[in-house]
Amino acid sequence: MSIYKALANQFIQEIETGKLIEGNRMPSLRQLSKQQAVSMSTAVSCYQELESQGWIHSRPQAGYFVAPRQSKHKTPEWARFISKVSTVNQNFAIHSSLNGPLGVSSTNIDEAALNELERSFRRASKRLGQRLNQYPDTQGEPSLRNALSVHFSKLGLHINSDELVITSGCMPSIKAALEACTQEGDAIAISSPCFSGILDLLGRMGRKIVEIPSLDDGIDLAQFEDHLKQGTIKAGVFCTSHMNPQGITMSAQQKQKLAELANRYQIPVIEDDVYLELSYSEHTPLPAKYYDQGGYILWCGSVSKSLSPSYRLGWCLPGRYTQTYRAQHTASCFGVSLPIQLAIADFIESGHYAKQLKRRRNKLLKLRQAYLSYLSSHLPEKVKITNPQGGMVLWLQVPDLNVARFKSLIEQRHIDIRLGHLFSTLSLYDDCLRVNIGFDLTEAVKAELDKLVTAITQSIC
Repeated sequence: MSIYKALANQFIQEIETGKLIEGNRMPSLRQLSKQQAVSMSTAVSCYQELESQGWIHSRPQAGYFVAPRQSKHKTPEWARFISKVSTVNQNFAIHSSLNGPLGVSSTNIDEAALNELERSFRRASKRLGQRLNQYPDTQGEPSLRNALSVHFSKLGLHINSDELVITSGCMPSIKAALEACTQEGDAIAISSPCFSGILDLLGRMGRKIVEIPSLDDGIDLAQFEDHLKQGTIKAGVFCTSHMNPQGITMSAQQKQKLAELANRYQIPVIEDDVYLELSYSEHTPLPAKYYDQGGYILWCGSVSKSLSPSYRLGWCLPGRYTQTYRAQHTASCFGVSLPIQLAIADFIESGHYAKQLKRRRNKLLKLRQAYLSYLSSHLPEKVKITNPQGGMVLWLQVPDLNVARFKSLIEQRHIDIRLGHLFSTLSLYDDCLRVNIGFDLTEAVKAELDKLVTAITQSIC
């Protein structure tokens, strides 16, 4: 074997084993030549070989980078339909009693973050003093609001900390937002498919819905605007980055258009951005809120996915709805745990939150590659799988699926996944399912995946 091919195979092995991951910069040609003690022509031939096979790609004036992994499986096709008002008349359960690794969208905190969090909690405890005997401020601890303001300003989103409201998670933020700008019986626009928790919340609050079809770069904003023109909807609730369950991130153009529509028609849009900071690239996408000129976007977030769901800590930037939002929030929440607020503020201010996020993003990218590789090698080729650029879930579409048989096998074998029908009031996603990819691909997780693969294979007509 020639030297350049042997060198190329060495890089291929490093990419396949996860030592090199998507987006990693490759050594420059000069560096490669020196490191491997080969000629420049050999280095050039090595990169040409890798590029021809799709393992790396070049960027003008930047160099060579590891390319996204290609899969033999196509990506799911998004349903096309005409949006109309419907009623949420079923219970969209969020949790399962099985509590398996493929079910809830979640991942583990790493050891370094746990150690730093312990130090943050100790420092927060010392700062509490006599405030331990007081109720927390219902708007939220100023130090946490300031820490969040500084943190997001580094990402390009400048926030006035005085306008932030701290909540007990993203869902309570969304609930208070709905109460602030809509009433029972109002129709709310959502993406289709949509996170089951949002559907369940809207149903319990007595809101009707209008499902807007998904597109590769977001949602069908033309249909959304049609409903705005007709006055059929009173608000929108959209996850805009790394949507759950389909993994789509709205393009910058889509986010800008969404904000422009909200302002033009003076309709509130509640932006669920709980996955914003879980992009696999080095660059966090800007939210639609960034483009909001008139305050019609109520921006909601949380540390539930970026750090831990156990802290029950979120926030909302209510824009022009601040007064009514605070009133609704205060009526249902008497403040979030002060020790937790102070500890998370310390964790952010110390820089360890940002460091933890970088590690988590790298980990999730490796896990996405590992899960895609495992599923691609075990599932029938006709199964379609998303290739998300962030978040922690995959969306699978299984053509010719015998849905009744599949549901029966899932129940019999106690496989904890989320079936497609949980993400819509329409019968459009019965052949789909969501899989969490947040946990290491241990033998126990592989065993769950094997059970799932077998159930899918045995249910294809």
